Parts: sequence; C-alpha cells; structure tokens
Amino acid sequence: MSETNNGVGEKPKKSLILNAFVEMCSGHQSPGLWRHPEDESHKFNDIDHWVELAQLLESAKFHGIFIADVLGGYDVYKGPRNLDPAVISGAQWPVNEPLAVVPAMAAATKNIGFGVTVTTTYEQPYHLARRLSTVDHLTKGRLGWNVVTGYLDSAARNMGQAEQPHHDDRYAVAEEYVKVTYKLWESSWRQDAVALDRERGVYTEPSRVRQINHSGKYFNVPGPHLCQPSPQRTPVILQAGTSKAGKTFAAQHAEAIFVAGHSPAVVAKNVAEIRQLAQSEFGRDPQSIKFLALLCPVLGRTEEEALEKFKYYRSLGSIDGALALFGGWTGIDLDTYGDDEELRHVESNAIRSAVEGWSKATPEVAKWTKATVGQHITVGGLGATPVGTAAQVADNMERWIKEADVDGFNLAYAVKPGSFKDVIDLLIPELRRRGLFWDDYAVQKGTYRENLNATPGQSGPRDDHPAAKYRWKAGVDAADHPVPEN
Repeated sequence: MSETNNGVGEKPKKSLILNAFVEMCSGHQSPGLWRHPEDESHKFNDIDHWVELAQLLESAKFHGIFIADVLGGYDVYKGPRNLDPAVISGAQWPVNEPLAVVPAMAAATKNIGFGVTVTTTYEQPYHLARRLSTVDHLTKGRLGWNVVTGYLDSAARNMGQAEQPHHDDRYAVAEEYVKVTYKLWESSWRQDAVALDRERGVYTEPSRVRQINHSGKYFNVPGPHLCQPSPQRTPVILQAGTSKAGKTFAAQHAEAIFVAGHSPAVVAKNVAEIRQLAQSEFGRDPQSIKFLALLCPVLGRTEEEALEKFKYYRSLGSIDGALALFGGWTGIDLDTYGDDEELRHVESNAIRSAVEGWSKATPEVAKWTKATVGQHITVGGLGATPVGTAAQVADNMERWIKEADVDGFNLAYAVKPGSFKDVIDLLIPELRRRGLFWDDYAVQKGTYRENLNATPGQSGPRDDHPAAKYRWKAGVDAADHPVPEN
C-alpha cells in the first residue's frame, strides 16, 4: 500500500516497529498510577508478571520489549540528595536489574525481542560482553543492548565516585567500550571454532580462538572472550542520546534510536541530523537506522471515553513523583520556584525551552507552574500522550511518521497491562487497516535484528555497521583477518 507524500508522487507506507517500553519498577513513566485499581505494575518482582506480559505482547506481534534501567534514585527534587519524593510516590523506586528476567520471558515466547539498558560508565566491558553473550545464547538471538552512559549523580556516588564523569568524557569512554565489545564478540572466536569432534576429542579448535590484546586509553583487555559466538554475536545496538556527543555516537553505532518529545517538530531535527551524519561521516545507509518515538496513548472506544480515562489517570498521578523524575532527567529542582510562579519567565533556559514546547503542544494550559509541569508528566513522562479513539491516535502516529521521519514507537503505559491491552484491542487493528503494521513476524523464531529490520538471514550487524569489520568468519585463517585495532 502507498500514500501520497504532500501531493508529490507516491511514498510507500512504513510498516511500523512497536516496542513496549517498561522498567522493572512500578509505574515507570507514569508515577503514582500504581494506585489505579487495575494496575499490576507493582508485581514487577513476580516472574509470572513478566512472562505473561511477554506472551501478551508476542500474541499481538510486538517487535520487542524495551526494559529501561537506572542505577540510582531520583534525588534532585526538594534536594539535595533527597529521595523522599521518589520513595513515597514509587517514582522508579524500587527498581530491579532488568537482564535477569529476560531468559524467563524468552523461554515462554518464540519471536519477540528484548532490549535492555546497561551503562558503559560503571562496568568493565569484558564482564558485560560475557553477560550479554550468555543471554543472546539463551534467547536464541533475541537480545538488544541500549547503550547508555548514565545521568544520575546518585548512581555515581554508589559506584565510588563523587559525581558523574563529564558528559563528553562519558561518551569517549563509551566509544572505546563498544569497540572492545565488538572485538570480544566478533573477532575473538572464529564462527566455526567449536568443533565438538568426538573422535579427536577436540571440543574447540584452539587455532580459532585468540586474544584481542586491546590496549587503550580507558581499558586494557587481552581476552579472549569467554563465550563462543552467540546467534547475533553483537546484540542489536540501541541508543537514546541526542546531545552532540550522543548524536555522533548514535550515527556510528546505533541500529535503533529512541527519541522523546511532545510533538514531531521537537525530534524531527535530531532525526534528520543523525541520518545525515551516519551517511556522511560513517558511510552508513541512513534509512537502516530505526527511530522510535516515545508515545503513551490513552485509548477509548469513543473520544469521550478516552478523555474520561485520561482525566482519571491524571487524578491518580503523583505530582511530587513526576517532579522527582523531572529533576533526575534534567538536573533541575523545581522546588526552588514558587507554587504560582510562571515557569516560562524563569532564568533557566532549559526550563523555558521545555515549557515553550509544551505550551505549543497543549495551548489549553493557561499558566505553566511546577504543578502543571508535574501534572503533564504524570501520564507518559516527557513523551507525547495522545488521547482519543484508535483512529485519532493512529492519525497522530501518521503525523509523527510524516513530520519527524520516525520508523516506529516505544509505547509506554499509564496502567499495566491495561494500556497495552487497549493498544492490542483497539489501536493495532486500526494500524493494520491502514497498512501500517505487520500481520506476523518477518522471521519465525528469528533473531531480534532479523525481525526489527524485517531482513531474513541478517542475524549480525549490516556490512555498513562498524561491528561488521570485526567479524571473524568461518573458514578464514587468523592471519587473513587480524583483530582490527579500532
């Protein structure tokens, strides 16, 4: 199927990528909504909760489940170092380690992928490469790694540092870090190293396993990797940074990028810049990078039903919890401003720009104070929260595609699993009617990469991805493919 492109020619419709956006905590992007009588997000400690969620989402053919993570508490609001607003409201507190639950979900499913956030700032690449290889094996190649550098000083303090390293320094570490992992995953073992030769008594051919001998500014890793090549070898590389350093990193390494904003105009420039940078600086096909916008749809069978549902959600949300999240995300403590102070006039450029953006998207808010900012965040966080019928929300999604050139959406929830059930029962049938969502996985029992890109047989990174040059393929002598230095 096709659609007209602003009246000029014909442009094929995108088949959207849909990920569920969750965290091993209660509420995630919607602080306080654990109070809803039907919300089950407080069951995040129960493995059955996650298995049932994975099965539900796979039945609807979601591409993946993206599990966010933080290594510290949100302690900026009413600070300094005050965790009480987050602790009381359950604003991403408590929160569990996400990788542990993935094998259980994978064992109960066959096709859905799993993206997991792990920072490069507080863990050695040799250790993480082993853990990710292990889970890629156990999931039969359905793992993605969201590469982050961290943003909470509370995490840094608990990792033995006074505060986080400087922003650009964190990305310099991340740049070397991922190259170490590429060497371990792709160059340390030849694809056919494991022989399992019972007659000769040779499990692994020693000539097909080698040290990587990485010696860099931040890491010294002789190797070899502890794990044999997994189905994908390199997990799908995901990323979410849109700073200058983040965009450069994403343009080189990311296969999918998460973007968040109240409207397409907010993210369109970043999407275009990263695509252009990927092509001009790193020789990558710009359309091979998939952009996923954060969306928290509130759906009803009628517009009135959706609006009433949204109103109820707002009544349950925690303003303090929302402002705790805002403080952690931005480093800004809104408690320093008066209850009735209009934030568009304060001295902070960051606050003014955020409020101006929200004002354009929601002109019905007459005055932006810390209370209205908090209320805005209580359902869906900093992303867009379209409210309406399936047709109205689908129209909104099509606007994102046309105006921001996104390829899909990270769907957050207000109530779990109710929000996802609404997407499945109401929204996905509408998307399918419009030719915007597939009927089934492109590759049955395929890898995350194959289904994310609808490319059967492409279990490893594309040839134009930097990890590809590291791959030691079957049948190739070590001398003919030395470990790349960079």
